[in-house]
Amino acid sequence: MLARDVDTAKAFATSWNNLPGGSVYTHDQFSEWMKPLQKKDFEGKEVLELGCGNASLLVHSSRWGAKRVVGVDLGDSVLSARQNMDEGAGCDWVVEQADLVKFDSAGFDVVYCIGVLHHLKSPRAGFDAVLRNVRHGGAFHCWVYGWEGNAVIRFVVEPIRRLACRLPWWVTKYLLAAPLVAPYYIYAKLIKLLAGQVDGAAPWFAKWLPLYEYSLWISKREFAFFHHVAFDQLVTPQTCYLRKSELELWLREHPEVDPGSTYLIFRNGNSWKFGGRRKQA
Repeated sequence: MLARDVDTAKAFATSWNNLPGGSVYTHDQFSEWMKPLQKKDFEGKEVLELGCGNASLLVHSSRWGAKRVVGVDLGDSVLSARQNMDEGAGCDWVVEQADLVKFDSAGFDVVYCIGVLHHLKSPRAGFDAVLRNVRHGGAFHCWVYGWEGNAVIRFVVEPIRRLACRLPWWVTKYLLAAPLVAPYYIYAKLIKLLAGQVDGAAPWFAKWLPLYEYSLWISKREFAFFHHVAFDQLVTPQTCYLRKSELELWLREHPEVDPGSTYLIFRNGNSWKFGGRRKQA
């Protein structure tokens, strides 16, 4: 277990455990995050989420007809995760506090890891854990921050994060994240308004606007969600941004991956969804 991963888990637990009950994500957000996986891929299956936080995604997974869902997280966010699953789960479930990098099981039909690998000291070790816990022929799905499309975040937000992660969580949340995200909230709402002016089609200059696609995506949500995302961004002591070429290498060179099953999708202009299936035995 790497000390940096323990520190990151503790930091995120302060975020997840200081939210209202229930999922912070809408069903539409969950569904879009999981694509190309669909409800039919979960129905009757055993599903594992590595890095489940407060179970905001796991709750939705359980309602997609899964036979059983298991969430694993290193931090004390498992406390709020269990409470949320108690109140909202749609099937049998288990939430376990463990290091996802070392987690080992008999295998699941579907294993996903959303927004976690880029916070690990060794993202590749996290990916190895994802594959290790998929049954032969089963599906895996991941989402990570991209190097591509995140220049503003890397050069503006990252220097602030390196300071903010050393401060008490309440200072970061209320005295940094809230005022800093307010201008971006206005920017995203203006982007949404701009897109609406032309019937939802992007104006010709849209591609030159920073974080245009991502801003359209998040603009559907209220300020509290912007605040949550900003706090998550600033509270963690470890963040990296993964290049397309690196993810392609993971998929191509991992011996357990079925090469004919893989996909790599650029999401919201600044992140990557990727996955596929583990080879049959």
